[in-house]
Amino acid sequence: MVTSIQNTQVLLLATVLLAACLAKLMIRERALDVPDHVHGVPVPAGLTALRRSRGLNVGLGLGEGLLGLALLVTSHVSVRLATTVAFAAATWVVGELRAHRPDAGCGCFGGLSGKRVGVRTVLRAVLFTAAAVASLGAPLAGLQVLRDVQAQVGVVLLAELALFAALSPELSALLERGGLAPGRGRPPMPCERRRSPIAETYATLYESGAWAEHENLVSSALPLDVWREGCWRFVVFPARVDGRDTEIVFAVSTGERDRVVLSAFAQPEEAGAGPLSAVL
Repeated sequence: MVTSIQNTQVLLLATVLLAACLAKLMIRERALDVPDHVHGVPVPAGLTALRRSRGLNVGLGLGEGLLGLALLVTSHVSVRLATTVAFAAATWVVGELRAHRPDAGCGCFGGLSGKRVGVRTVLRAVLFTAAAVASLGAPLAGLQVLRDVQAQVGVVLLAELALFAALSPELSALLERGGLAPGRGRPPMPCERRRSPIAETYATLYESGAWAEHENLVSSALPLDVWREGCWRFVVFPARVDGRDTEIVFAVSTGERDRVVLSAFAQPEEAGAGPLSAVL
């Protein structure tokens, strides 16, 4: 039974790596829609440049594809070790993104992974790493397992694929792209023309990682100013940081889907004129 489970992990990991490869090569990531100005001040260039390189995505996809094929054709320990290291590194990356870039997707499956990293994505990466560790002792390569699929292997593989699907927000994104999601098959309205109620803005703001990070700094529940520019609504709150009065500007996207929240600090006397210290 233990050997069957180990062999199953080889098939699972090969399937995931090949799927990630195809997604990265075929589905482009959407560029991060970052505002050029916040509170009347230009956003630092480094912030607007935070978008994944297409060349890097293609390179990662090809590497994942080669690793997936290698799992199918050979049982050499070096391939298994490389797979384990790759998934361990991916787990660290998604954990860092969840902690420090709550507005960004992981890009695990190309453009399908545009939603912000959640608990499910981190848990999925941890389970894949555990599967890679379990596969180290598997005696067979993936194609050898496929030539003589045992009932135990089939049952375990189907159960793990079902768990993988349940932990993958990319599945709903794929359905949306194919027009199969109930009520969501139509193209989204351009964000600059879409009606965005103020209640929706506040709901998005209060559920965001940016608000959770700075909530304790906000000194009043009432905003100082609220206005909209194109695809963004800006909400300014008074704040106190290290004994100094300041302002926090939250930029809340008004898009129909995948709304994000950015934040920046501004000195009250320099609002609309001075430099900003942008915080994601």
